[in-house]
Order: sequence, then structure tokens, then C-alpha cells
Amino acid sequence: MSIEANATDIFAPAGSRPGAGRLLQPGNNVWRLERAHRAAVLIDAAAYFAALRQVLQRAQHSIYVIGWDIDSRTPLVGADGETHDDLPKTLGPFLSALVERNPELSIKLLLWDYSPLYSLEREKMPALTLQWTTPPQIELCLDKMVPIGASHHQKIVVVDDTVAFVGGLDLTVRRWDTQDHAPMDALRVDPAGSIYPPFHDVQMIVDGDAAGALGDLARKRWKRVTQERLPPLQPEEAGDPWPSSLRPHFRNATIGIARTQPHYGSEPEVREIERLFHDMVGAAERHLYIENQFLTCQAVAESLIARMRARPALEVLIVCPAGYYSWLEQQIMLSGRIRFMEGLRQAGLGDRVRLVHPHVERDGEAADVKVHSKLMIVDDRILRVGSANLCNRSIGLDTECDLVLEAADEAERQQIRCIRDTLLAEHCGAGLEEVQAALAAHDGSLFAALDRLANRAHRLQPIDDNIKSVELMAPISLVADPERPIGAEDYMPALDGDQPGQSRLATILKIGLMILIVVGLVLAWHYTPLAEMVSLDRLTESFARAAESNWALPVVLGIYALGGLVAFPVTLLIAATAAAFGTWPGLLFAAAGAVFSALVTYLVGRKLGANLLRQFMGPRIHRVARRVKDHGVLAVTMLRVMPTAPFTIVNLVAGATKIRISDYLLGTLLGLAPGILMLSALGGRLLEILHAPSLGDVLLIVGFLLGWLALSYGLQRLISRWRKAPG
Repeated sequence: MSIEANATDIFAPAGSRPGAGRLLQPGNNVWRLERAHRAAVLIDAAAYFAALRQVLQRAQHSIYVIGWDIDSRTPLVGADGETHDDLPKTLGPFLSALVERNPELSIKLLLWDYSPLYSLEREKMPALTLQWTTPPQIELCLDKMVPIGASHHQKIVVVDDTVAFVGGLDLTVRRWDTQDHAPMDALRVDPAGSIYPPFHDVQMIVDGDAAGALGDLARKRWKRVTQERLPPLQPEEAGDPWPSSLRPHFRNATIGIARTQPHYGSEPEVREIERLFHDMVGAAERHLYIENQFLTCQAVAESLIARMRARPALEVLIVCPAGYYSWLEQQIMLSGRIRFMEGLRQAGLGDRVRLVHPHVERDGEAADVKVHSKLMIVDDRILRVGSANLCNRSIGLDTECDLVLEAADEAERQQIRCIRDTLLAEHCGAGLEEVQAALAAHDGSLFAALDRLANRAHRLQPIDDNIKSVELMAPISLVADPERPIGAEDYMPALDGDQPGQSRLATILKIGLMILIVVGLVLAWHYTPLAEMVSLDRLTESFARAAESNWALPVVLGIYALGGLVAFPVTLLIAATAAAFGTWPGLLFAAAGAVFSALVTYLVGRKLGANLLRQFMGPRIHRVARRVKDHGVLAVTMLRVMPTAPFTIVNLVAGATKIRISDYLLGTLLGLAPGILMLSALGGRLLEILHAPSLGDVLLIVGFLLGWLALSYGLQRLISRWRKAPG
């Protein structure tokens, strides 16, 4: 629900808002400062989904959804689990009903083209459910325009450029919950019907110019990946989709928008969120209230130590999840949190920082509440809600977006206090008035108030992390939670020559780091759940049976063609072919299969045509099509050597844009040659390496990778000279 208790509407005109923007500086710690006629904080997904459902139904022209994850099965319902309208309950059918009711409505869904590590947590083939089975006014685009290892982590919804939501909540499953966080809530179920643990998060809603600015951000993201320009709405076109049941906390407020954007291609690095973290910590006087999923950024820990030493009365309360659920989070992020807190304790500040997690007990059941929110409140002066975690990834690697409000008068300070106290009340199983009374009774001390409200069924419990060999995970943390992008463009010189100012030694060192990453992935096949995600054994067995028959070549060609039609990874097929057939037969069969698959999907793309293909593959086709059509052999070769789109998409686009078939096949053969040669050279050793890697196997993989890099680099240099040649 929204926070309404003790809420005071603020009607102060813009000109009477003294001191607005003292901390927030556009171009430094925020991107833009914009006016919001109304703004409110929504606690937990039931409140967010209910408000969003109302806003979406009032959309007249456009809806932009930007997410780390989007799931068509997401229930858009409030605290009682009901829709209170005649439209479908879940996101996909609900959006379809909206455009059927209003054919002029355009819906753009921009989803991170996620890592295979997350595939088991996601809806299978989201393009199938949100692109192929919905009306044409709904377009889904998978966005992979980030460096290797990075993600698009922003969570933004913009409606008609007039109302926007930003926070930690994606429109996906296993997020819905109420502030009650009952251990066993029959309404809190996933698509399989299983009850999942309590889940806490926070979202912010704004309107006015602030929403328009977020619309600009969404359009830039869309154009970056699709090369399609979406026009902004004119003010006279927009209505007022603000939900009628939601009372704003702030009126005529100045909202700062802060971003993280990694360097990628020609796009510059943006680190506003990092500077905002440091500036907010540096502004704290008495209270710093933090809710965050991760806590690993040592630079922020150092800022916190400096501020606490300068302000002896400063209390820091950090609400985090009790633990982490995936193997990667448990090994990397938990060790980073331990180092973060250990630094504070070694500085002698352990008694002034409390790391806690919400815990609920009811009817004989108990559960820890999963904290997913990204919120920071400085005293009663600065409120921040967004997608950025307190980890290295969020300040330099992933794309992020936060909203921040700096109180300009006493009325806004009262609202910020009310929001903080409402969150404390939720976590402590208390009423808002109880929290406010406890704070007043102890001269505003957060810690004393928490002690007074302790030992309830719903409470905040101390976190005592204790795992062994934390430092052993530090090298892996450099890859899993890096401070800056680890991108392919950093390891290979630019296509047109070496990058200015980049030494050969730096390049060699970066290539070495890339080798370590790949070696780590090889070991992961044996020691982590990654081995269960894709079965190379089954593919190899299929090819081995084919090798024993007289129909080996037709069977291989058929498997590759079928794989191309269903967008199966061609590299995995090549690896399985090499493992089953050995070196030279594997090389010939893999080359024939890959080229045949490319030809089949090329012909399919030519038959479908560009317009129909867009309906199937989404608007990202524009970027791939432009490169393929403009540069022929060069473009196809480059897309194969260092792909910017999946194998099947490149094939379909090449056919749809009617590139000459001779250019296409030559480019495909040249581009795939390095990978086919190296994988075939490993031959039957490949399966043994993946299942029981020894030191010699690791060295073999290193040699394989160096050879692949050398061949790819040489091919790129050759293409570069060809491009520069006259005529």
C-alpha cells in the first residue's frame, strides 16, 4: 500500500521552495533535475502492481517498460489478490486487452537479453509469449547492448510521458507480496503454484516533467538497440493517468534522476549513481537508513567510515536479506558483504552500525523476508529509491536508474520521516504511531527505538555472517562484481587498428584476464550447477550415433538446420560435432553443418521478408539489418567473429535484407573458421576436459583460447585492411 498515515500534501509553489538542489547537481551526481507535480513511495509489490494496473488502463498513446526481467505471467493485483476490473489478471493478456480496447496504444517492452546463468529463473522464450502471441502494437526487444558480463538492471515504466515508476521491482514473478509478509500466504504463489518466501521491495511514482525525462531515457535506450526513433508526446496529447486511489506524498517536488551506464562502443561512461552514494553518505548527520540487496562496494564503506568519524552521533541502520539463494550470490556477494562490515568494525565503528534482516513468525511458521529494495534515507532530508545496489556492478558495470528527492522545506522533511518510520513499522510488526513514539522517547535514536520494539513476531534480527575462506572468493569477485566493464572490445584491438593510448602490455594483460575467466567457466562445468543447464553429452551421443551410420552427413546437416530454425547455439553444435567425429572429420562436418544451417535460415528470412520478420524477431532487427546490408561480406564476417546478435537472427536478417548469397556464405565461412578450427582441433578431448579437467586440460584450453584469439585478431586485421583498400 502507499504510505498515507500522517501524510501531508504539499502545495508550496515552485518559487517558494528554498534550498532545492543544494546537494543534487545535474551533470555530477544526477543526470537531470525535473519537477514532479506529484510523487509517492509504494512499499512492496502489491501496492506497486495495484497502482500500475490503474495507470496502464488510463494510457492513451504509449507505454514503455524497461526491465531486468519481464514475465507475461506476472499477476498485476493489489493486496487482496483481485483485479477489481474486467481485464485479465496477468501481464501478457492484460497488455493485449489494453491494445484491443485502444488500437492507437503502442507498448514497447525492453528486456535485458540475459545471461544463461539466469535462464532457469526466467520465463522460457519471452519473445514467444510477449512478441509472437500478442497484438502488433506490443513489441518486445531483447537488449544486449552492454559489455560482456554486464546487465541492464533499470526498472522503469513510463505511461504517456506523464506518469512513471522507478525502483527495484521488475514486472516478473515471485515478487508480489504485501507489507504483512506472512510466512505462508496462499496468494503469494509462483506460476507452478508453489508458495515462495516473503519479498520486500520499494518503488516510486512521479508525474510531470520528471516522468517526461524518464520517457526520454526510455526512448534513448530503445533507439540504441533498435536504431528506431520514438517521438515524444506533446503536452496537449497527454491526459492524466495518475491512479485516483493513490494520495501523493509530495507535490511540486524537485526530483533528481541518477544513472549508471558503462562505457560501451561510442557510448560514454556515466557514474552519477556512484557520486550520489558518496555525496549522500557525506551529508548524513544523525541517521542513515539503508535498504539494499547487496553490500559489497568498499569505496562506499570508506566514505561511511570517514563520515562516521566526523559525526560521532551518526547511526547507520542497514536492512539486507539474511542470506542469498543462488550459488553465485552466496559465494560472491556474501563474501563482499562480510568484507564491507569487517572494514567498519576494524575502524572501531561496529557499535554504530547495525546490519539486520526482517524475520516473521506466525501460526507455527517462520520465514526470513527477502530484501530486494534499493533505498537510502539521509536524516529526514534526502530520499532515494531506485534499482542500484550498493555493489560495484551498480556503480560502474550495469545500467541503473535511481530517483532522489532533497527536502526543500519542513513539510517535505515530515514526509521523508513518515516514509522511513513506515518502513521501520513494517519490519518491526508495529504501528506507525508506535515507531514515532519510540523515537520520541529516545531522543530520535533509531537503535534505542528498535530495542524498544524488539522480540515481536515480525522483527528485525541482527545478521551475523560467518563463512570460511572469504578471501578465496576475492579473485572471482573481480569478475562477478567488477568496478568497471570487462568487455570484448577491451581485449581485442579495434577493427580499424589499435586503440589510441592503449599499450601492447595492457592488451596482453587484458587477454590474460579473459583467459582466466574462460578457464573459470570450464571449471564451473564440473564444480557448479552450471553443468546441469546445457547437456553437451546428449548432443555428442546423437552425433556419435550418426557417425556410425552411412547417413552421417545428412543427419548432421539436418540437426544443424533444425538447430538454426529454433535458435539453438551453433557453437554448442560445433563443439558436439568435434567431440563425436574427431579432428578432421569434425572440422569438415562442423563447417558443412554450420554453413548449411546458415543457408537454410537465410532462405527462410528471404521468404519472410523484413516487415514480417520484425513481427517475429522484434525491433532489434534494425541494428543488425543496417550492418549486414551496408557492408556485405565484411559485416557478416564481423558478426560471426565477434557476434552482436545470435547466429539465427543474423541469418534471418541477411535473407530479409537480400544480401547477395555469395557474400553471405563467404562471410559466414570466414567468420566461423576460427571457432571451427580450434574446436575441431580439440576433437574427442573436449568432453573429457569439460567433465574432469586436469592442469594439463586447463593449459590446453588456454592454448585453444590463445589460438582462437590470434586467428580472430588476424582475420579482423585482414578485414580492416580490406575495408581501407581503395575501390
